[in-house]
Amino acid sequence: MTDHSQAQIGVIGLAVMGSNLARNFANHGYTVAVYNRTAAKTEEFMARYGDGSFLPAETIEEFVASLERPRRAIIMVQAGAATDAVINQLADAMEEGDIIVDGGNALYTDTVRREKEISARGLHFVGTGISGGEEGALNGPSIMPGGTEESYASLGPLLEDISAHVDGTPCCTHIGPDGAGHFVKMVHNGIEYADMQVIGEAYHLLRYAAGLEPARIAEIFREWNEGDLNSYLIEITAEVLAQVDTATGRPLIDVIVDSAGQKGTGRWTVKAALDLGIPVTGIGEAVFARALSSARPQRRAAQSLPSGALGTLEDPEGFVEDVRRALYASKVVAYAQGFDEIKAGSQEHGWDVDPRDLATIWRGGCIIRAKFLNRIVDAYNANPEVESLLLDPYFTEQITESLDSWRRVVVTATRMGLPIPVFASSLSYYDSLRSERLPAALIQGQRDYFGAHTYERTDRPGRFHTLWSEDRSEVEA
Repeated sequence: MTDHSQAQIGVIGLAVMGSNLARNFANHGYTVAVYNRTAAKTEEFMARYGDGSFLPAETIEEFVASLERPRRAIIMVQAGAATDAVINQLADAMEEGDIIVDGGNALYTDTVRREKEISARGLHFVGTGISGGEEGALNGPSIMPGGTEESYASLGPLLEDISAHVDGTPCCTHIGPDGAGHFVKMVHNGIEYADMQVIGEAYHLLRYAAGLEPARIAEIFREWNEGDLNSYLIEITAEVLAQVDTATGRPLIDVIVDSAGQKGTGRWTVKAALDLGIPVTGIGEAVFARALSSARPQRRAAQSLPSGALGTLEDPEGFVEDVRRALYASKVVAYAQGFDEIKAGSQEHGWDVDPRDLATIWRGGCIIRAKFLNRIVDAYNANPEVESLLLDPYFTEQITESLDSWRRVVVTATRMGLPIPVFASSLSYYDSLRSERLPAALIQGQRDYFGAHTYERTDRPGRFHTLWSEDRSEVEA
Protein backbone atom coordinates (compact mmCIF):
# COMPACT_ATOMS: atom_id res chain seq x y z
CA MET A 1 0.00 0.00 0.00
CA THR A 2 1.33 3.43 -0.96
CA ASP A 3 2.56 5.62 1.89
CA HIS A 4 0.85 8.96 1.27
CA SER A 5 2.88 10.76 3.95
CA GLN A 6 5.77 11.02 1.52
CA ALA A 7 5.83 11.34 -2.26
CA GLN A 8 7.56 8.93 -4.60
CA ILE A 9 8.01 11.66 -7.20
CA GLY A 10 7.75 15.45 -7.34
CA VAL A 11 6.84 17.89 -10.10
CA ILE A 12 7.94 21.53 -10.17
CA GLY A 13 6.01 23.76 -12.55
CA LEU A 14 2.26 23.36 -12.81
CA ALA A 15 1.47 24.76 -16.23
CA VAL A 16 -0.43 22.37 -18.49
CA MET A 17 2.43 19.94 -19.18
CA GLY A 18 3.58 19.82 -15.57
CA SER A 19 0.10 19.47 -14.10
CA ASN A 20 -0.83 16.74 -16.58
CA LEU A 21 2.37 14.84 -15.84
CA ALA A 22 1.68 15.07 -12.09
CA ARG A 23 -1.85 13.77 -12.67
CA ASN A 24 -0.46 10.92 -14.80
CA PHE A 25 1.76 9.80 -11.92
CA ALA A 26 -1.19 10.04 -9.53
CA ASN A 27 -3.37 8.03 -11.88
CA HIS A 28 -0.78 5.27 -11.68
CA GLY A 29 -0.96 5.15 -7.90
CA TYR A 30 1.96 7.36 -6.94
CA THR A 31 1.91 10.12 -4.35
CA VAL A 32 3.19 13.27 -6.04
CA ALA A 33 4.73 16.35 -4.45
CA VAL A 34 3.80 19.50 -6.37
CA TYR A 35 5.29 22.98 -6.31
CA ASN A 36 4.99 26.12 -8.41
CA ARG A 37 6.92 29.36 -7.96
CA THR A 38 3.58 31.19 -7.95
CA ALA A 39 1.68 29.77 -4.99
CA ALA A 40 -1.67 30.65 -6.58
CA LYS A 41 -0.91 28.14 -9.33
CA THR A 42 -0.42 25.38 -6.75
CA GLU A 43 -3.65 26.36 -5.01
CA GLU A 44 -5.51 26.32 -8.33
CA PHE A 45 -4.10 22.87 -9.13
CA MET A 46 -5.12 21.48 -5.75
CA ALA A 47 -8.60 23.00 -6.04
CA ARG A 48 -9.13 21.24 -9.38
CA TYR A 49 -7.33 17.94 -8.86
CA GLY A 50 -6.25 17.75 -5.26
CA ASP A 51 -6.80 14.57 -3.28
CA GLY A 52 -4.62 12.31 -1.18
CA SER A 53 -2.40 11.67 -4.19
CA PHE A 54 -0.81 15.14 -4.08
CA LEU A 55 1.37 16.85 -1.47
CA PRO A 56 1.44 20.60 -2.19
CA ALA A 57 4.41 22.66 -1.06
CA GLU A 58 4.84 26.40 -0.57
CA THR A 59 8.65 26.38 -0.71
CA ILE A 60 11.35 24.35 -2.43
CA GLU A 61 12.55 23.18 1.00
CA GLU A 62 9.07 21.93 1.92
CA PHE A 63 8.80 20.25 -1.48
CA VAL A 64 12.12 18.42 -1.03
CA ALA A 65 11.24 17.38 2.53
CA SER A 66 8.06 15.70 1.29
CA LEU A 67 9.95 13.35 -1.07
CA GLU A 68 11.13 9.88 -0.10
CA ARG A 69 14.81 8.99 -0.56
CA PRO A 70 16.41 8.96 -3.03
CA ARG A 71 14.43 12.05 -3.94
CA ARG A 72 13.15 12.27 -7.52
CA ALA A 73 12.04 15.71 -8.73
CA ILE A 74 10.97 16.62 -12.26
CA ILE A 75 11.31 20.23 -13.39
CA MET A 76 8.70 21.36 -15.95
CA VAL A 77 9.49 25.07 -16.32
CA GLN A 78 10.56 27.34 -19.17
CA ALA A 79 13.91 26.42 -20.70
CA GLY A 80 16.91 28.61 -20.01
CA ALA A 81 17.53 30.81 -16.98
CA ALA A 82 14.33 29.70 -15.21
CA THR A 83 15.46 26.07 -15.39
CA ASP A 84 18.93 26.93 -14.06
CA ALA A 85 17.40 28.85 -11.15
CA VAL A 86 15.18 25.95 -10.09
CA ILE A 87 18.01 23.43 -10.51
CA ASN A 88 20.22 25.45 -8.17
CA GLN A 89 17.45 25.84 -5.61
CA LEU A 90 16.77 22.11 -5.67
CA ALA A 91 20.44 21.21 -5.47
CA ASP A 92 20.88 23.43 -2.41
CA ALA A 93 18.03 21.63 -0.63
CA MET A 94 18.83 18.07 -1.72
CA GLU A 95 21.27 15.48 -0.41
CA GLU A 96 23.77 13.14 -2.01
CA GLY A 97 22.17 10.56 -4.33
CA ASP A 98 19.01 12.58 -5.01
CA ILE A 99 17.83 12.99 -8.61
CA ILE A 100 16.96 16.18 -10.49
CA VAL A 101 15.08 15.64 -13.75
CA ASP A 102 14.69 18.33 -16.41
CA GLY A 103 11.62 17.35 -18.42
CA GLY A 104 11.53 20.45 -20.61
CA ASN A 105 12.88 21.00 -24.12
CA ALA A 106 16.40 21.97 -23.08
CA LEU A 107 19.27 22.45 -25.49
CA TYR A 108 21.37 19.32 -25.03
CA THR A 109 24.62 21.27 -24.53
CA ASP A 110 22.96 22.97 -21.54
CA THR A 111 22.10 19.52 -20.22
CA VAL A 112 25.71 18.36 -20.60
CA ARG A 113 26.84 21.42 -18.62
CA ARG A 114 24.20 20.99 -15.93
CA GLU A 115 24.89 17.30 -15.52
CA LYS A 116 28.57 18.01 -14.97
CA GLU A 117 27.85 20.72 -12.42
CA ILE A 118 25.22 18.74 -10.51
CA SER A 119 27.14 15.46 -10.46
CA ALA A 120 30.07 17.36 -8.89
CA ARG A 121 27.71 18.08 -5.99
CA GLY A 122 26.94 14.39 -5.48
CA LEU A 123 23.51 14.55 -7.15
CA HIS A 124 22.13 12.96 -10.31
CA PHE A 125 20.93 15.14 -13.18
CA VAL A 126 18.69 13.55 -15.79
CA GLY A 127 17.88 15.48 -18.96
CA THR A 128 14.65 13.90 -20.18
CA GLY A 129 12.83 14.39 -23.45
CA ILE A 130 9.05 14.04 -23.14
CA SER A 131 6.93 13.92 -26.29
CA GLY A 132 3.19 13.73 -26.73
CA GLY A 133 1.97 17.20 -25.86
CA GLU A 134 -0.68 17.85 -23.25
CA GLU A 135 -2.61 14.68 -24.01
CA GLY A 136 0.50 12.53 -23.90
CA ALA A 137 1.65 14.01 -20.60
CA LEU A 138 -1.67 12.98 -19.05
CA ASN A 139 -2.35 9.67 -20.77
CA GLY A 140 1.08 8.32 -21.63
CA PRO A 141 3.94 10.10 -23.43
CA SER A 142 7.10 8.83 -25.06
CA ILE A 143 9.91 9.49 -22.60
CA MET A 144 13.64 9.81 -23.40
CA PRO A 145 15.73 10.06 -20.21
CA GLY A 146 19.50 10.51 -20.20
CA GLY A 147 21.71 10.45 -17.10
CA THR A 148 23.52 7.72 -15.23
CA GLU A 149 22.55 4.05 -15.08
CA GLU A 150 22.20 4.44 -11.31
CA SER A 151 19.66 7.24 -11.65
CA TYR A 152 17.66 5.24 -14.20
CA ALA A 153 17.51 2.27 -11.84
CA SER A 154 15.61 4.50 -9.39
CA LEU A 155 13.70 6.73 -11.79
CA GLY A 156 13.15 4.45 -14.78
CA PRO A 157 10.44 2.18 -13.37
CA LEU A 158 8.22 5.19 -12.59
CA LEU A 159 8.74 6.74 -16.01
CA GLU A 160 8.15 3.44 -17.78
CA ASP A 161 4.97 2.99 -15.78
CA ILE A 162 3.41 6.30 -16.88
CA SER A 163 4.67 6.18 -20.48
CA ALA A 164 2.64 5.02 -23.44
CA HIS A 165 2.78 1.28 -24.08
CA VAL A 166 2.75 -0.50 -27.45
CA ASP A 167 2.26 -4.27 -27.48
CA GLY A 168 3.00 -4.23 -23.75
CA THR A 169 6.35 -2.45 -24.23
CA PRO A 170 6.81 0.93 -22.48
CA CYS A 171 7.69 3.87 -24.70
CA CYS A 172 10.52 4.81 -22.38
CA THR A 173 14.09 3.59 -22.10
CA HIS A 174 17.45 4.83 -20.84
CA ILE A 175 18.92 6.72 -23.82
CA GLY A 176 22.46 7.30 -22.59
CA PRO A 177 24.59 9.56 -20.38
CA ASP A 178 24.36 13.34 -19.74
CA GLY A 179 22.83 15.11 -22.79
CA ALA A 180 21.75 12.01 -24.77
CA GLY A 181 18.08 12.22 -23.79
CA HIS A 182 17.66 15.84 -24.77
CA PHE A 183 19.71 15.38 -27.95
CA VAL A 184 17.42 12.56 -29.08
CA LYS A 185 14.32 14.60 -28.20
CA MET A 186 15.73 17.54 -30.17
CA VAL A 187 16.16 15.38 -33.29
CA HIS A 188 12.73 13.85 -32.70
CA ASN A 189 11.34 17.39 -32.92
CA GLY A 190 13.38 18.07 -36.04
CA ILE A 191 11.86 15.02 -37.72
CA GLU A 192 8.49 16.33 -36.55
CA TYR A 193 9.17 19.64 -38.35
CA ALA A 194 9.94 17.83 -41.61
CA ASP A 195 6.96 15.50 -41.23
CA MET A 196 4.55 18.38 -40.62
CA GLN A 197 5.95 20.45 -43.50
CA VAL A 198 5.76 17.65 -46.06
CA ILE A 199 2.20 16.84 -44.97
CA GLY A 200 1.45 20.54 -45.46
CA GLU A 201 2.99 20.41 -48.92
CA ALA A 202 0.85 17.37 -49.78
CA TYR A 203 -2.27 19.28 -48.69
CA HIS A 204 -1.18 22.32 -50.70
CA LEU A 205 -0.73 20.23 -53.85
CA LEU A 206 -4.10 18.51 -53.47
CA ARG A 207 -5.74 21.88 -52.89
CA TYR A 208 -4.10 24.06 -55.50
CA ALA A 209 -2.88 21.60 -58.15
CA ALA A 210 -5.66 19.01 -58.00
CA GLY A 211 -8.32 21.62 -57.07
CA LEU A 212 -9.81 19.66 -54.17
CA GLU A 213 -11.68 21.24 -51.25
CA PRO A 214 -10.51 20.76 -47.63
CA ALA A 215 -13.39 18.41 -46.75
CA ARG A 216 -12.44 16.09 -49.62
CA ILE A 217 -8.75 16.29 -48.72
CA ALA A 218 -9.68 15.34 -45.15
CA GLU A 219 -11.33 12.20 -46.53
CA ILE A 220 -8.19 11.41 -48.51
CA PHE A 221 -5.98 11.77 -45.42
CA ARG A 222 -8.33 9.47 -43.49
CA GLU A 223 -7.97 6.91 -46.28
CA TRP A 224 -4.18 7.28 -46.23
CA ASN A 225 -4.19 6.79 -42.46
CA GLU A 226 -5.53 3.26 -43.02
CA GLY A 227 -2.35 2.23 -44.88
CA ASP A 228 1.42 2.66 -44.72
CA LEU A 229 1.07 6.36 -43.90
CA ASN A 230 -0.77 5.57 -40.66
CA SER A 231 0.47 8.06 -38.06
CA TYR A 232 -0.67 10.55 -35.46
CA LEU A 233 0.14 13.53 -37.68
CA ILE A 234 -1.82 12.16 -40.66
CA GLU A 235 -4.73 11.44 -38.30
CA ILE A 236 -4.90 14.95 -36.87
CA THR A 237 -4.38 16.50 -40.31
CA ALA A 238 -7.68 14.96 -41.39
CA GLU A 239 -9.35 16.41 -38.29
CA VAL A 240 -7.99 19.91 -38.93
CA LEU A 241 -9.00 19.89 -42.60
CA ALA A 242 -12.51 18.66 -41.80
CA GLN A 243 -13.13 21.42 -39.24
CA VAL A 244 -15.59 24.16 -40.22
CA ASP A 245 -15.23 27.61 -38.66
CA THR A 246 -18.38 28.38 -36.67
CA ALA A 247 -18.06 32.15 -37.14
CA THR A 248 -17.82 32.17 -40.94
CA GLY A 249 -18.97 28.74 -42.08
CA ARG A 250 -15.75 28.41 -44.07
CA PRO A 251 -13.18 25.63 -43.67
CA LEU A 252 -11.14 26.49 -40.58
CA ILE A 253 -7.92 26.04 -42.59
CA ASP A 254 -8.93 29.08 -44.69
CA VAL A 255 -9.21 31.44 -41.72
CA ILE A 256 -5.99 30.39 -39.96
CA VAL A 257 -3.12 32.80 -40.70
CA ASP A 258 -0.51 30.97 -42.77
CA SER A 259 2.41 31.87 -40.52
CA ALA A 260 3.91 28.92 -38.62
CA GLY A 261 5.53 29.42 -35.23
CA GLN A 262 8.49 27.57 -33.76
CA LYS A 263 10.06 27.27 -30.33
CA GLY A 264 13.61 26.47 -31.39
CA THR A 265 14.10 22.70 -31.36
CA GLY A 266 14.01 22.51 -35.17
CA ARG A 267 16.67 25.19 -35.46
CA TRP A 268 18.76 23.40 -32.81
CA THR A 269 18.52 20.18 -34.81
CA VAL A 270 19.80 21.88 -37.95
CA LYS A 271 22.59 23.72 -36.12
CA ALA A 272 23.74 20.50 -34.46
CA ALA A 273 23.61 18.69 -37.81
CA LEU A 274 25.77 21.40 -39.37
CA ASP A 275 28.32 21.00 -36.58
CA LEU A 276 28.30 17.22 -37.08
CA GLY A 277 28.44 17.48 -40.88
CA ILE A 278 25.18 15.57 -41.36
CA PRO A 279 22.85 16.65 -44.21
CA VAL A 280 19.37 16.88 -42.69
CA THR A 281 17.98 18.61 -45.76
CA GLY A 282 14.30 17.82 -45.13
CA ILE A 283 14.47 19.15 -41.58
CA GLY A 284 16.43 22.21 -42.70
CA GLU A 285 13.93 23.06 -45.42
CA ALA A 286 11.07 22.63 -42.94
CA VAL A 287 12.69 25.11 -40.54
CA PHE A 288 13.32 27.58 -43.37
CA ALA A 289 9.72 27.14 -44.59
CA ARG A 290 8.41 28.18 -41.19
CA ALA A 291 10.72 31.18 -41.16
CA LEU A 292 9.60 32.17 -44.65
CA SER A 293 5.93 31.79 -43.73
CA SER A 294 6.50 34.29 -40.92
CA ALA A 295 8.16 36.87 -43.20
CA ARG A 296 4.77 38.39 -43.94
CA PRO A 297 5.81 41.91 -45.08
CA GLN A 298 8.33 40.39 -47.48
CA ARG A 299 5.77 37.89 -48.78
CA ARG A 300 3.17 40.61 -49.30
CA ALA A 301 5.67 42.69 -51.26
CA ALA A 302 6.58 39.69 -53.43
CA GLN A 303 3.04 38.74 -54.43
CA SER A 304 3.31 40.85 -57.58
CA LEU A 305 6.23 38.77 -58.86
CA PRO A 306 5.46 36.67 -61.97
CA SER A 307 4.83 32.96 -61.47
CA GLY A 308 5.94 31.63 -64.82
CA ALA A 309 3.56 28.73 -64.18
CA LEU A 310 2.99 26.35 -67.07
CA GLY A 311 -0.18 24.38 -67.78
CA THR A 312 -2.70 22.65 -65.57
CA LEU A 313 -3.03 19.22 -64.02
CA GLU A 314 -4.11 16.60 -66.55
CA ASP A 315 -4.94 13.64 -64.26
CA PRO A 316 -6.12 14.83 -60.81
CA GLU A 317 -7.12 11.35 -59.63
CA GLY A 318 -3.77 9.80 -60.56
CA PHE A 319 -2.02 12.82 -59.02
CA VAL A 320 -3.58 12.06 -55.63
CA GLU A 321 -1.92 8.63 -55.62
CA ASP A 322 1.35 10.18 -56.78
CA VAL A 323 1.24 12.60 -53.85
CA ARG A 324 0.60 9.74 -51.43
CA ARG A 325 3.66 7.85 -52.66
CA ALA A 326 5.83 10.96 -52.73
CA LEU A 327 4.72 11.82 -49.20
CA TYR A 328 5.70 8.37 -47.95
CA ALA A 329 9.12 8.53 -49.63
CA SER A 330 9.83 12.03 -48.30
CA LYS A 331 8.84 11.00 -44.77
CA VAL A 332 11.23 8.05 -44.93
CA VAL A 333 14.03 10.41 -45.96
CA ALA A 334 13.28 12.70 -42.99
CA TYR A 335 13.47 9.80 -40.54
CA ALA A 336 16.61 8.43 -42.20
CA GLN A 337 18.34 11.80 -41.92
CA GLY A 338 17.23 12.16 -38.28
CA PHE A 339 18.63 8.74 -37.38
CA ASP A 340 21.87 9.65 -39.19
CA GLU A 341 22.18 12.72 -36.98
CA ILE A 342 21.49 10.73 -33.82
CA LYS A 343 24.13 8.17 -34.83
CA ALA A 344 26.68 10.93 -35.46
CA GLY A 345 25.84 12.73 -32.20
CA SER A 346 26.13 9.51 -30.26
CA GLN A 347 29.55 8.79 -31.74
CA GLU A 348 30.72 12.36 -31.16
CA HIS A 349 29.77 12.33 -27.47
CA GLY A 350 30.28 8.64 -26.66
CA TRP A 351 26.64 8.05 -25.72
CA ASP A 352 26.17 4.61 -27.35
CA VAL A 353 22.56 5.37 -28.31
CA ASP A 354 20.79 2.34 -29.79
CA PRO A 355 18.56 3.37 -32.74
CA ARG A 356 16.37 0.31 -32.16
CA ASP A 357 15.42 1.72 -28.77
CA LEU A 358 14.33 5.01 -30.31
CA ALA A 359 12.23 3.41 -33.04
CA THR A 360 10.62 1.29 -30.32
CA ILE A 361 9.75 4.08 -27.88
CA TRP A 362 8.56 6.41 -30.67
CA ARG A 363 5.85 3.95 -31.71
CA GLY A 364 3.45 5.36 -29.12
CA GLY A 365 2.82 8.54 -27.14
CA CYS A 366 4.99 10.87 -29.19
CA ILE A 367 4.01 13.29 -31.95
CA ILE A 368 5.88 11.40 -34.70
CA ARG A 369 4.45 8.00 -33.82
CA ALA A 370 3.82 6.14 -37.07
CA LYS A 371 3.14 2.67 -38.39
CA PHE A 372 6.43 2.43 -40.24
CA LEU A 373 8.44 2.83 -37.03
CA ASN A 374 7.89 -0.91 -36.66
CA ARG A 375 9.68 -1.27 -39.99
CA ILE A 376 12.55 0.88 -38.67
CA VAL A 377 12.86 -1.45 -35.66
CA ASP A 378 13.00 -4.38 -38.08
CA ALA A 379 15.62 -2.61 -40.19
CA TYR A 380 17.98 -2.04 -37.27
CA ASN A 381 17.35 -5.51 -35.88
CA ALA A 382 18.34 -6.98 -39.25
CA ASN A 383 21.43 -4.77 -39.53
CA PRO A 384 22.30 -2.49 -36.58
CA GLU A 385 25.14 -0.99 -38.66
CA VAL A 386 23.10 -0.18 -41.77
CA GLU A 387 24.64 2.92 -43.35
CA SER A 388 21.24 4.53 -44.02
CA LEU A 389 17.65 3.48 -43.55
CA LEU A 390 17.28 4.03 -47.30
CA LEU A 391 19.57 1.00 -47.78
CA ASP A 392 17.37 -1.34 -45.76
CA PRO A 393 15.77 -3.77 -48.27
CA TYR A 394 12.22 -2.94 -47.18
CA PHE A 395 12.64 0.82 -47.49
CA THR A 396 14.65 0.47 -50.70
CA GLU A 397 11.74 -1.45 -52.21
CA GLN A 398 9.18 1.08 -50.96
CA ILE A 399 11.08 4.04 -52.37
CA THR A 400 11.72 2.23 -55.65
CA GLU A 401 7.97 1.76 -56.02
CA SER A 402 7.42 5.46 -55.22
CA LEU A 403 10.12 6.95 -57.44
CA ASP A 404 8.08 7.62 -60.58
CA SER A 405 5.31 9.25 -58.54
CA TRP A 406 7.84 11.26 -56.52
CA ARG A 407 9.43 12.64 -59.67
CA ARG A 408 6.08 13.44 -61.27
CA VAL A 409 4.98 15.35 -58.16
CA VAL A 410 8.16 17.44 -58.06
CA VAL A 411 7.97 18.19 -61.79
CA THR A 412 4.26 19.02 -61.66
CA ALA A 413 4.63 21.32 -58.65
CA THR A 414 7.58 23.10 -60.24
CA ARG A 415 5.73 23.49 -63.53
CA MET A 416 2.68 24.92 -61.74
CA GLY A 417 4.70 27.26 -59.51
CA LEU A 418 3.78 25.58 -56.20
CA PRO A 419 6.41 25.49 -53.42
CA ILE A 420 7.51 22.02 -52.29
CA PRO A 421 10.78 22.52 -50.38
CA VAL A 422 10.74 19.19 -48.52
CA PHE A 423 9.42 17.06 -51.39
CA ALA A 424 12.06 18.49 -53.73
CA SER A 425 15.00 18.54 -51.32
CA SER A 426 14.27 14.98 -50.19
CA LEU A 427 14.30 13.75 -53.78
CA SER A 428 17.54 15.64 -54.44
CA TYR A 429 19.05 14.07 -51.32
CA TYR A 430 18.05 10.62 -52.55
CA ASP A 431 19.52 11.33 -55.98
CA SER A 432 22.73 12.69 -54.44
CA LEU A 433 23.09 9.67 -52.19
CA ARG A 434 22.76 7.18 -55.06
CA SER A 435 24.93 9.09 -57.57
CA GLU A 436 28.28 7.61 -58.55
CA ARG A 437 29.73 11.07 -59.16
CA LEU A 438 28.78 14.43 -57.64
CA PRO A 439 29.83 17.98 -58.64
CA ALA A 440 31.95 18.04 -55.47
CA ALA A 441 34.93 17.22 -57.71
CA LEU A 442 34.55 20.63 -59.34
CA ILE A 443 34.20 22.29 -55.93
CA GLN A 444 37.46 20.69 -54.80
CA GLY A 445 39.11 21.97 -57.98
CA GLN A 446 37.82 25.48 -57.28
CA ARG A 447 38.98 25.31 -53.66
CA ASP A 448 42.41 24.22 -54.76
CA TYR A 449 42.58 27.03 -57.36
CA PHE A 450 41.75 29.92 -55.01
CA GLY A 451 42.99 28.55 -51.70
CA ALA A 452 45.43 25.69 -52.33
CA HIS A 453 43.18 23.43 -50.30
CA THR A 454 44.41 20.35 -52.22
CA TYR A 455 42.43 17.42 -53.58
CA GLU A 456 42.54 13.65 -53.75
CA ARG A 457 42.73 11.64 -56.99
CA THR A 458 40.62 8.69 -58.09
CA ASP A 459 43.60 6.75 -59.46
CA ARG A 460 46.18 6.85 -56.66
CA PRO A 461 46.39 7.70 -52.93
CA GLY A 462 47.63 10.96 -51.47
CA ARG A 463 46.72 14.65 -51.56
CA PHE A 464 47.64 16.90 -54.46
CA HIS A 465 47.79 20.56 -55.50
CA THR A 466 47.92 22.07 -58.98
CA LEU A 467 50.21 25.09 -59.33
CA TRP A 468 47.46 27.15 -60.95
CA SER A 469 49.31 30.48 -60.98
CA GLU A 470 52.55 28.93 -62.28
CA ASP A 471 52.95 26.21 -64.90
CA ARG A 472 49.83 24.26 -63.75
CA SER A 473 51.81 21.18 -62.98
CA GLU A 474 50.65 18.96 -60.13
CA VAL A 475 52.58 18.46 -56.91
CA GLU A 476 51.94 16.10 -54.04
CA ALA A 477 50.93 17.97 -50.92
